[in-house]
Amino acid sequence: MIDNSLATAPANPGRRFLSPANIGLVLALVLTAQLMVVLDATIVNIALHDIKTSLHFGDASLSWVINAYTLSFGGLLLLGARAGDLFGRRTVFLIGIALFTFASLAGGFAQSPSELLIARAVQGVGGALASPSALAMLMTTFPGARERTRAIGLYTAVSVGGAALGLIAGGMLSEWASWRWVLFVNVPIGLVLLALGRPVLPPLPGQRGRFDLTGAITSTLGMTALVYGFVHAAEAGWGNPETMGSFVLGIALLVLFVLVESRVPAPITPLHVLADRNRATAYVGRLLLTAAMMGMFFFLTQFLRGVLGYSDLRTGFAFVPMTIAVFSASQLSARIFVERFGGRNVLIGGMLASTLGLLWLTQLGEHSSYWSLLGPLVLFGFGNGSSFVPLTTAGLAGVAPQDAGAASGLVNVMQQVGGSLGLAVLVTVYGSASTHAAKHVDPGLSAAEAAKHVFVAGADKAFWMATALLAAAWVLVVVALRTQRDDDTGVDEDDVELELGPALEAV
Repeated sequence: MIDNSLATAPANPGRRFLSPANIGLVLALVLTAQLMVVLDATIVNIALHDIKTSLHFGDASLSWVINAYTLSFGGLLLLGARAGDLFGRRTVFLIGIALFTFASLAGGFAQSPSELLIARAVQGVGGALASPSALAMLMTTFPGARERTRAIGLYTAVSVGGAALGLIAGGMLSEWASWRWVLFVNVPIGLVLLALGRPVLPPLPGQRGRFDLTGAITSTLGMTALVYGFVHAAEAGWGNPETMGSFVLGIALLVLFVLVESRVPAPITPLHVLADRNRATAYVGRLLLTAAMMGMFFFLTQFLRGVLGYSDLRTGFAFVPMTIAVFSASQLSARIFVERFGGRNVLIGGMLASTLGLLWLTQLGEHSSYWSLLGPLVLFGFGNGSSFVPLTTAGLAGVAPQDAGAASGLVNVMQQVGGSLGLAVLVTVYGSASTHAAKHVDPGLSAAEAAKHVFVAGADKAFWMATALLAAAWVLVVVALRTQRDDDTGVDEDDVELELGPALEAV
């Protein structure tokens, strides 16, 4: 359980340690750290083609470059928040940044797939330690309602825009330098954060409490085993003993996780938080939405590079229209749509738009042009941007103050784990379809044409599966999500801002 001391402590603990000039530096450090952590989930996407060639990854194992980071990040995020409570947020933040920086340097020098994957996993651990402590320090530095709102607005913009910016930055670095620089770029940023962090950040002390290490380990290893099972199935088949063993181990570890969480006095995930119908729906919906999104990024970047023949730089900038659509729709959703139409209706409409955008992508072929995917990109981006605010609100509204931190953490956990699990499922679908297509290639095609045909055949089935995941999320929201005024908690839509207050304070 994450300590909710921020919700009950004095309004400005830690701020007494800061001069007015340092307050701005705290904001700058926190935003920089969050941008670095969020950006790294997507910056390697553009470089995947070069990484695959340089380190000799297989088609299925290449997904682990993404999953090694997101699994360790998402799986240990709640543990990282608890560590900040117990050992002091500044201390845990600096340890996380140090790990992240060292792993980025090691990953940039990697000479084999295993070296890169280990470095990416350690990066995720560093991010899981740094990110929740950074947000907590932001909340204590800006206790006033107006200044906190402005700080959260900047933090949200960085969090939402960072993933899209990573695609562009990855293209620039891969094109102008090397794929290794998508990792090396973190080193100077991390060193600056470490140099300024100790003298600038507020030295909030840790608190007494228990550490649910068993829950964190069983949940992380359980999800990793499941993801490994899906990815291995793409290479070795569903009947392979290693594949089946991974699934059995993953399910057993997750069952053990539930048993641990139901019995320990301070669980990392209070299970009663999931008992609320709206929150459970929002968490599963977020998992499915992110699963489809990460799969789209993974296969579409390879489509642009391998089928359309785009350079890394051009591939990165190909996602600019989607980035603009995501940011614009999220601002419209927060400022206009939710207030005018209600959060549930906006979420239903946004998810429907995203589903139709992915369905449109299933029409891509070997001879498609960029204009064939521009419409789907914009529609998908607008749908995701519209869905973000009401989906987050539903995941946090009505939470008791003592559970607000856990609920907030679960929002991020579902996003990271959803991306990993979804990508693994889509890679499995791609592997089966591309293997079948490779057996029926027209012998008259050149090697390059045959490779394009096999990739498109596999990617097409992956896009169909991603569409099915989003369609399932849409059906779930339509059937299970109730309007707030109909909820058992009696919370009205107009009270959403009040309901979010404790959750933000306890992150």
